Amino acid sequence: MEVGQTVFADLITARRTVALGALVLALGVAACGDDSSSGGGGGGGGSKEAKLAFVYPTTTTNFAQEMALGAKAAADATPGVKLTESAPAEVNGPKQVQLFQAATRSSKDGVAMMTLTPDLFLRPLLTASSQNVPLVAVDVPPPKGAEKAVKLLIGNSNEEIGADLAKAILPKIPEGAKGQILMGTDTPGLPVLEQRNKGFQDVIKKERPGVTFLVFDAKQSPTDNFNTWSAQVKAHPDALAYVGPGSQAAVSLTRIQRRDKGKKLVVGACDLDPVALEGVRDGYVTALISPEHWLKGYLAIKLMADAKQNGKDLPEGVWNSGALTVTKDNIDEIITRQKDAQSRKDYFEDKVQEQLDNPDQHLSQPTG
Repeated sequence: MEVGQTVFADLITARRTVALGALVLALGVAACGDDSSSGGGGGGGGSKEAKLAFVYPTTTTNFAQEMALGAKAAADATPGVKLTESAPAEVNGPKQVQLFQAATRSSKDGVAMMTLTPDLFLRPLLTASSQNVPLVAVDVPPPKGAEKAVKLLIGNSNEEIGADLAKAILPKIPEGAKGQILMGTDTPGLPVLEQRNKGFQDVIKKERPGVTFLVFDAKQSPTDNFNTWSAQVKAHPDALAYVGPGSQAAVSLTRIQRRDKGKKLVVGACDLDPVALEGVRDGYVTALISPEHWLKGYLAIKLMADAKQNGKDLPEGVWNSGALTVTKDNIDEIITRQKDAQSRKDYFEDKVQEQLDNPDQHLSQPTG
């Protein structure tokens, strides 16, 4: 499974750098409320209007914040695009379904969506498709039965992401080591997270066969996630590593280590929450794997806009937008990249163009 924003206030400590504080402010402005609109210059220069929407699951978690920022950047860069973004503050599947249904009525030229509750979307997706609304899934595949309604998924090879995370922390686990790795999944059963767990475990089992895994439900909300991880660290203080496939693990584990002065754990997780980035910088987090959610949001809107404005067909299949390993070796560069909306745009400009110019290098089998 990457773009909104009120929970960071609970996460920020007095040690927050000025740059990361500015990021939180920017994100707070970017997605306040359930519904916001943006566009590319009002359709100047004769550009055909394209009414598009991005519906995402929460405004409070980094992965979703990044996607929404990418979608907004694509709309701002494309004359004629009128983009509406909407999400519940906290994960709320039924509420997100309502927002999606509203978006399909008001944004007939295309709706992109990311959800943590895909099974609730089967009927709404089929209904939207029957009304000829173009649909793009972002990060999470459409539910079984909706594959013909949603023919494009912009995502990742999540087993590869898990494998990359394992490779990044392997140097911290001695050869021949015996013990446990704790794996806290904040949305158990979500395919993308389960795939990351599998990829991680496959590498560790091969390279460190004496290691076993304790997998548990780490909970979605930041507060519950922190409390769950706190209890697990207390119960298993000598685990070989503490790993999560989503956004919250590195945040919680950074805060735990700050609270418990002198404690240093081997931590690996995904996504680029500002607190997690601080954790890498300050030595509390060994590695993060970024699924590059900003790029996914950007591509979803750009491809739908191109289809409407230039009469092109939407690509079909799975568009792998790639991933990035973040460690102490490149953390300063990534903190600079994540400073604000413009710094992201500058960093990704060439990467976006490369993918748009070479779709065959990024597309694989159809979603169905």
